[in-house]
Amino acid sequence: MRFTSERRLDDGVLEREFALGEIPGILWTPVSASEPAPLILIGHPGGLHKMRPRLVARARHSAEYGFAAATIELPGSGDRPRSAAAEQARADLRRALQAGEPVDEEIVDRLILPLVDTAVPEWQATLDALLPLPEIGGPVGYSGGVIAIGVRLAVVEPRISAAVLFAGSFVPRTLFDEARQVTIPLHVLLQWDDEGNDRQAALDLFDAFGTKEKTLHANMGGHTGVPQFEGDAAIRFFTRHLS
Repeated sequence: MRFTSERRLDDGVLEREFALGEIPGILWTPVSASEPAPLILIGHPGGLHKMRPRLVARARHSAEYGFAAATIELPGSGDRPRSAAAEQARADLRRALQAGEPVDEEIVDRLILPLVDTAVPEWQATLDALLPLPEIGGPVGYSGGVIAIGVRLAVVEPRISAAVLFAGSFVPRTLFDEARQVTIPLHVLLQWDDEGNDRQAALDLFDAFGTKEKTLHANMGGHTGVPQFEGDAAIRFFTRHLS
């Protein structure tokens, strides 16, 4: 991993862009930390440039409570090489949604499973690179989407102690079996009127999670209408489990 840029935000948070091989990422660390800070991995649907304002806001909110935060670009997003198979699956998904047709499970599998298989090891490599930094400590949390990536990480990565998952993307049925193996505390967000999300599937996934500590926050509104106070609830969750 190599740092490629550094700047101080107006609240003193240190923002550093980095490259992990060919994978771009960003690390934010609180200015006032007197000891290594717990780390929150910020998940997103892809496109660091497009998502950056929202990611910065989430990272700065985390830094207010003493957390470092980091994110990386997803496979096939931003400037990373595209996959022809993924692009075809995404086009098939768009056609089904625009036609008002049910989304075939085969399309979801073609789009999501290769993404999970590639992204999860990249997140683990990111942890390998970040945790030795003197300003970063454990424990580690995961926050955001793609929810299928969060499910896999919660199962296979023992360094992650708690997760806030955004139920706003499709989940292959095979991931439901993995969800039953999740044992870490979970805080799940669901937008009740999310136009691109199968509400019942999201509820079924929540029911499948095997952990004894799981909370579901459901709010009225579409995909981008998550109330601001949910950010405070997520930070309180991480404060309980990472501090």
